[in-house]
Amino acid sequence: MVGRVPLGARTRDFLGSIKEEKAVSRIGKKPIRIPESVSIDIRGSDIAVKGPKGELIVPIQPELRVKSSDDIIEVICPSQDKYARSLHGLTRSLIANAVQGVSEGFEKKLELVGIGYRAEIDGGKLRISVGLSHPVILSAPEGIEFVVESATRITVKGVDKQKVGQMAARIRAFRPPEPYKGKGIKYEQEVVRRKPGKTAA
Repeated sequence: MVGRVPLGARTRDFLGSIKEEKAVSRIGKKPIRIPESVSIDIRGSDIAVKGPKGELIVPIQPELRVKSSDDIIEVICPSQDKYARSLHGLTRSLIANAVQGVSEGFEKKLELVGIGYRAEIDGGKLRISVGLSHPVILSAPEGIEFVVESATRITVKGVDKQKVGQMAARIRAFRPPEPYKGKGIKYEQEVVRRKPGKTAA
């Protein structure tokens, strides 16, 4: 039985000559479809993505090229250098996230679990009470919006996927869910692995 030949391995064709198999990122080679509401401006070392929800700039490494035609963007990796290939899929993902962010936006939902735990918007700032000696007060950075749907549900919204994720993680870090009673701040649909409580002898 003949096994699969790994990408990048040397193989022989039917004439016996050695050839090098080119390793291509499966993610990087996928084209990105651009919605009608989004405009793209390729400016050499970066690409500007503008849509109804805002604008984002994605840097393009010199090892890569970006080609735009009609409503399609493709990231091309002309070099087979290991470093260049490692950037191929990453750059494609960053551009795709920027397109989705400026057209639809990203959001991360959090839930407060615990007696007396609550959140509210106070003077444009997020105020969280989670059993600490004082309430936590956060100002939304540029490009981030806080929405309090109820006293125990917070939604972080924005066009930049990384910033949304970082802010949600920062809020969660004030009181991560503990494994015994599950109290704390957790992501929506996050499964907290519970531990049995200690029993008296």
